[in-house]
Amino acid sequence: MLTVHVFQESDKAGMDFPNFNFNVSHHGDYVAIASEPLCLVGLDIVSCTIPLRETIPEFVQNFSSYFSSFEWDNILNAGTSDEILIEFYRYWCLKEAYVKAIGIGVAYGLDKVEFHHTGWGNISVKIDGETMTEWKFWLFELGKRHWASVAKGHPKSATESYKRTLRQSDFDEEDYNKGLYLPDAPFLSKTVEQLISIFCEAKG
Repeated sequence: MLTVHVFQESDKAGMDFPNFNFNVSHHGDYVAIASEPLCLVGLDIVSCTIPLRETIPEFVQNFSSYFSSFEWDNILNAGTSDEILIEFYRYWCLKEAYVKAIGIGVAYGLDKVEFHHTGWGNISVKIDGETMTEWKFWLFELGKRHWASVAKGHPKSATESYKRTLRQSDFDEEDYNKGLYLPDAPFLSKTVEQLISIFCEAKG
């Protein structure tokens, strides 16, 4: 069954929406959208599907150049073949969310984007070895071997072409932290049938 998951940040700080932006992703049985009033936002969904025409080690090896040596060691040492595949998809999901947030494709040097975590919580990223303190990340297990990641960061990290679409890219630390640390809100899950019903009611 196709479902739609929406990640929203609650605007309880009385802020306006200087950089309202949103990101959409779909894979497998899920579609999702995430939005932000100030920070950049990136979203990715992965369906942990077992490759059909090659072994799991052969499949993940195709992507080795996209990971740092630290990440690659974690993937290869995750355990069984299935655990290796899950670890691969978790890292991949985070990397996709980050590059989507800044407005660039996977051709970006993803091996320089290195994720660290504690049990897939408290996630942080290093770019060229430097910890990016103005970014936050979440990884959610949606069920049925699906994961979603949300990346949230400073507008100054956007590509130049993306910055031109934003109202504001420079913030003082206090104003930016109001946006970065808005209260976390859970995913809202709706089936396609529920969304159609909501749409029809809205049309009146």
